[in-house]
Amino acid sequence: QVQLVQSGGGLVQAGGSLNLSCAASGSISNIQLMGWYRQAGDKEREPVARQTSRGMTDYSESVEGRFTIAKDSTKNTQYLLMTNLKPEDTAIYYCFVFTDIMTWGQGTQVIVSS
Repeated sequence: QVQLVQSGGGLVQAGGSLNLSCAASGSISNIQLMGWYRQAGDKEREPVARQTSRGMTDYSESVEGRFTIAKDSTKNTQYLLMTNLKPEDTAIYYCFVFTDIMTWGQGTQVIVSS
């Protein structure tokens, strides 16, 4: 099994930047896909960004050009680098990895004030 521990997030003004981290431990050798989702209020959880084991990336249209997904394999950590944040980016952000199952981080709150 894989365990994920998130850090980062917080409160930022619109136009600012925040970085989220997600450290993986356990059976990480079979990770096929990693990435981030977010959930705002009572809305459904939505995909934000993802990265395959080969480094291919994909972003939702709402964050394309503003967010960057990255990883540091030496630290078994993935990151979500968020710039030019908007109030509508306010949400709880969850990292995930997919092996043969989906594993989720505990979530971290991002609040963007206008």
